[in-house]
Amino acid sequence: MKISFVAPAKCLDPEHIHQAKIYLEKSGFVVSMGTYITCQDHYFSASDEQRAMDLQQAFDDKTTDFIFCVRGGYGTIRIMQKLDFTEFCKRPKKVMGFSDITVLHNQMRILGIPSVHCTMPSVFTTSTAESMRTMLNVMLGQYNHYEFTSFPLNRTGQVEAPVVGGNLSILCSLTGTPLELTTDKCILFIEDTNESIYAIERMLLQLKLAGKFNNLKGLIVGSMTNISDTTISYGKTIEEVIDSIVKEYGFPVCYHFPAGHTKDNRAIILGKKATLIINKQKVIFSQ
Repeated sequence: MKISFVAPAKCLDPEHIHQAKIYLEKSGFVVSMGTYITCQDHYFSASDEQRAMDLQQAFDDKTTDFIFCVRGGYGTIRIMQKLDFTEFCKRPKKVMGFSDITVLHNQMRILGIPSVHCTMPSVFTTSTAESMRTMLNVMLGQYNHYEFTSFPLNRTGQVEAPVVGGNLSILCSLTGTPLELTTDKCILFIEDTNESIYAIERMLLQLKLAGKFNNLKGLIVGSMTNISDTTISYGKTIEEVIDSIVKEYGFPVCYHFPAGHTKDNRAIILGKKATLIINKQKVIFSQ
């Protein structure tokens, strides 16, 4: 199977790409590189035009099975209007990555094509063994099953539904655009990093006011990494904030799911049905 490496957002160390290529080739894959993947243009991996050309090439390549975004950061939204998905839809590939790649995950959701929220080449060397194993499981068509201890504020229940979502900040930024999140009869997964508690609350209230919780089947809260309090304490933990926002709804909720901006970033197939079981002792996620 063939993987196309693309860098639709921030620049990164070419050595990370090289090491990731070696790892995936040892795992049995053929890896091709985007032409402009290391043509740094200030903050970005290359110019908007170059990044779009690499992504378009990967979308149109009939021999590619996976499109691996090598890192996030910021920049994917800048090239979305330059892309044509006609050929891609004739022979879909799995788009893989997280963080800023949430933009592409939402595009895949609109097209009805599953994509993979998982670790990326920029952080392969610091990712846990479980992150890497579950990523490879998805690529090899194998089943993933996660079990972990339940958090006290979890809301119990069992649901089977497609998973949608990704990075909370990106999801909110897409509201009111053609790439807006749709959550009807789905399990919503969210994660974020380097935000304040009040900013997370504001974004969740935005989703709430936009009706994104009205027909939700379940909520998975992944890692909330480096979330800061204000100088005058906000008075609630991030879990308490989320709990207060969704308390009026009946769907099950789990916190501290091992995915997001964390070393233990386990793979989730977005757009595919999953089973989520939450009880007082543990959380079980199968897909």
